Amino acid sequence: MRSRTLLAALAATALLSSGPLLAAPVPAVAAPAAVGWDTDRAAAAYALNPAAVTASGSENAGTGPGLAFDGDAATRWSSNFADDAWIRIDLGAVLRVDRVTLDWEAAYGKRYVLEVSRNGTDWTPFYTETAGTGGSVTAYTHPQEVTGRYIRLRGLERATPYGYSLWNFKVYGGEPAPAATTRANLALNHPAYANYYQDAAHSPAFLTDGGWPASLKGDASRWSSDWNADRWVSVDLGAPSTIDTVDLYWESAYAVDYLLQVSDDNRTWRTVYEPSPAEIAARRADVKSPSDAAGLHDSVRLPAPVTGRYVRMLGKERRSFHNPAPATAQFGYSLYEFQVWGTGGSASAAYPALPADPPGDYRTTFFDDFTGAALDRSKWRVVRTGTEMGPVNGESQAYVDSPDTIATRDGSLVLKAGYCKGCTRAGGGTYDFTSGRVDTHTHFDFTYGKVSARMRLPVGDGFWPAFWLLGSDVDDPSVSWPASGETDIMENIGYPDWTSTALHGPGYSADGNIGARQTYPGGGTADQWHTYAVEWTPTALRFLVDDRPVQETTRNKLESTRGQWVFGHHQYVILNLALGGAYPAGWNKVTAPYWGLPQSSVDKVASGGVRAEIDWVRVEQKG
Repeated sequence: MRSRTLLAALAATALLSSGPLLAAPVPAVAAPAAVGWDTDRAAAAYALNPAAVTASGSENAGTGPGLAFDGDAATRWSSNFADDAWIRIDLGAVLRVDRVTLDWEAAYGKRYVLEVSRNGTDWTPFYTETAGTGGSVTAYTHPQEVTGRYIRLRGLERATPYGYSLWNFKVYGGEPAPAATTRANLALNHPAYANYYQDAAHSPAFLTDGGWPASLKGDASRWSSDWNADRWVSVDLGAPSTIDTVDLYWESAYAVDYLLQVSDDNRTWRTVYEPSPAEIAARRADVKSPSDAAGLHDSVRLPAPVTGRYVRMLGKERRSFHNPAPATAQFGYSLYEFQVWGTGGSASAAYPALPADPPGDYRTTFFDDFTGAALDRSKWRVVRTGTEMGPVNGESQAYVDSPDTIATRDGSLVLKAGYCKGCTRAGGGTYDFTSGRVDTHTHFDFTYGKVSARMRLPVGDGFWPAFWLLGSDVDDPSVSWPASGETDIMENIGYPDWTSTALHGPGYSADGNIGARQTYPGGGTADQWHTYAVEWTPTALRFLVDDRPVQETTRNKLESTRGQWVFGHHQYVILNLALGGAYPAGWNKVTAPYWGLPQSSVDKVASGGVRAEIDWVRVEQKG
C-alpha cells in the first residue's frame, strides 16, 4: 500500500484523479505498469494550494477564497453579497476534469455555472444549475470535453440575502498522456466511451483516471455497465499507436469471456485477443457471493504489437454470483482501470461536441383528432397483453383489442375499463379487468419534437391513465428497459388535483426517476379537458400542462448528476388506461381487493363509468 505522503505527492502531479487536484503541480512522476492503492486515497490526497485561488470578493478576512481549497471541512469561503460573485482555481497545468464537488454552507447558490478555461480569459460552461438546493453537489463531466487549467464557479442567483458560501470546492481529474516515443500507458486520462453505463458516478470516464484499489474490491472509481452481456468500453488514444499490452483491472463483476479490439476510425474493429477456452472455464467456475468476490487483473501481452487509435473491450459473458447460494445471478461488467501500453498516441484526444438544438420552425408531422368511425390503424397499433406485451408493474388489467375497450366517439378516442370476475384469459393468465392501450410503434417512430395531447381523465383511487413515449429499441434484448429511455408526459393515478411527469433511463428509473408533480391552477381537476405536452430536443425535455411549464430537465443536468442521456434516438407515442399497480399503490397504500385498487374503484369500473378520453394527439418537428 502506498503511504499517505506519497499519495499526496502523486496527486500533485495531476496524473491521478481519485483525489482533488493540487493547484501547483510538482514535476510529473511516471505511472508504473501495475500498481494499486487503497480506496481511502481520495481523502489522503487532498492537499490543494489556497494561494492559487482568486475570487470576486469575500465577506470578511476570515472567509477568504483559499479556505474552500484547504482540505478543512470546518473552514469556508463566503463571497461578497452579490449574485454575480465568483471563485476561481488555477490547477497549474491543462488537465482533463472528470468531476467537481461543491460542499455548500447554508448560503448556497440557487443558480450558478461551473466553467473551464485554458487561459483564464475564455470560459466554457460545463455545468449549469438552475434550481440549487445546497448540500453537497457533484457535477460529473462525462461525456463532455472539459480540459483546462482554470475552473470557475460563477454565481447567477443567491438562495439567501448573503453571499455564496462553500466549505469545499473539489476538482478531480488528471493530465492526459502525451504522445510517447518510449513505452507508456497511452490511455491515462484520455476520453473513454461505453454503449451503456450504470449511472453518472460509474461512467467510462473513470476507466482511465489512473486509480484502482489494491484489493480489487469496493466502490472505488470505476465504470459499471447496466445488466446486459454485450456491453463495451473503449478509449481514444488520440492518434495511431503501436500497442503491445492491455491491462484490465476488474472489479468483482468481471467478464468471463470478452474480446479486445482495435480500430482506426472508431467504427470498424479488429479482434486482437480473447481468453482461451481454459481461461473462460476457470472464470466461469469462480462463483462466489457478491460480498466475498474480488476482481481480477488481466495483463494481456499481445502475441505481436498491433496498431490502432481506439482500443475496446467487448463483453461476451458476465460473471455469475451466488445471490444468495445456491441461486446465482449476473449483474453487469465493472472495470476500475483500462490501460493501453505502447508508443504513439496524443494528448489532443477529445470528446466530440454534443448535439445542439436544430434551427427552424415546428411543423406537424403526425396528427389524429379521432373523427373517424373507428381507430385509424394506419396510425395506431393496438397493444394486447400476452401478444405485444406481458404483464407489468403489478397492474390488474389485461389489454385487449375490443370495441368495449378502444373506440372513437364524438371526435375522441375512448379507452374504457371493464370488469368481469375471471372472464379474461391473456398470456397464460386470468384477469378480472380489461382496458385499452394503443401506440404508434412501427407506424410513427421519431426523434425529437413537440408532442401534445388534449385529454380528460377518470378520477378514483388506482385509475392510472398515461400519455408517454418509449424508446423504439425497448424490445431489443441487447437494449431493453430502461436503457431504451422512457418519457412520461402525463401520468395520473386517480387523484383529481395533480398529474406527474417523469424520465426513466440508466441510473434514474422506476422510483428513482427524474420527475415532478403538477397541480392544476385555479381549482382545475383531472376530469376536465387539459393539454399535456413535452418539447423534446437534443439538449432538454420540457414538460407543459395547458402551455404552462411544469418540468425542465436538461441533458447537461441529467448526465452531470444522474446518468446516461438515452433520448437521442427514436421513441413512439403510447396512450393507455391501467388499473392499480405499483405507482398507485405507492400512494394510496391499498392492498385489497387489488393492489392499488380499492373496492370503491372496482365498483366504478363495474358500473361502466371509467374511461380516459383523448381529443387529439399531435407531433411537431423541425427540419
